[in-house]
Amino acid sequence: MSLPEELSERLLAAIIDGTHPPGVALPSEGELAEQFSVSRLTVREAIKALRVQNVVRIQRGRGTYVNAPAQWTALDPMIRAATSPESSRFGWESLIDARRLLEVGAAELAAAKRTEEDLAQLREQLHDMRTAADTDDVELFAAADIAFHNTVMQSTGNVFIPLMFEPFGRLLIESRRETSAVREIRDNAIEHHAEILRALESGDPARARQAMTDHLAQTSEDLRTHVTDKQGPPR
Repeated sequence: MSLPEELSERLLAAIIDGTHPPGVALPSEGELAEQFSVSRLTVREAIKALRVQNVVRIQRGRGTYVNAPAQWTALDPMIRAATSPESSRFGWESLIDARRLLEVGAAELAAAKRTEEDLAQLREQLHDMRTAADTDDVELFAAADIAFHNTVMQSTGNVFIPLMFEPFGRLLIESRRETSAVREIRDNAIEHHAEILRALESGDPARARQAMTDHLAQTSEDLRTHVTDKQGPPR
C-alpha cells in the first residue's frame, strides 16, 4: 500500500470513529502533513482519494469538509462504516432493506433455476448450521449461514447476482458473529433457512419468494429484539 493510500485509510478511520464528524473541516494540509509525518503531496493525494468517493468535499477558501455517509458514492467506505463499532442500528436496518431488494428476487429465480447439486449444498450448509447451534460454535454457524445465502445466489444461474451479493456477504460476517451468539436468533435462522430450502426443493418461485421475505422480516425483528434494543438509543 502506498503512502497516500495508507494515509487515506487512516483518515477514513478517523472519520468513521467520529474524530472528524460530518460537516466538520479536516485539519489543514500542513497540519495533516505534520501529524502523520508525510509530505503535503502525500496529504493532497490522500484527500483526492477521499474526494473521489465523496467522503469529503472541498470548499474553496474554507477547507476540506467531511460529508455524511449518505452522500458517499463508493461501497468500500460504506462497508467500513457499517461494520464499525460506531455503526448505529439504522445501518443494519438499511442493510436488511437492501438485502430484501436483492435476495427476495434471487430466491424466486433460484426456485426455477436450481440444480440438484445446488440443493445438496444447501442441505449440507443447513446441517452445518444445526451442528454449530448444538455445539455453540458461533464461527461455524455464521460461516454456514452466509454460505447458504451465497449458494442461493449461485442457484439463480445468473453470473451477476453473486457479484452483487458479495459486498453484503462481507457485512454479514460482522453482523452474524454478534447475532449468532444469541440462541433464539440461531433457532429462528435455522427454521427459516429450512423453509427456504423446502421452497427451493419444491421449485415454486412464489413460495421461495415468500420464504425469503419471511426470513428477512424475522432477521429484522431479531436484531431489534435481541441486539439493538439492548444497546440503548442510537448514537
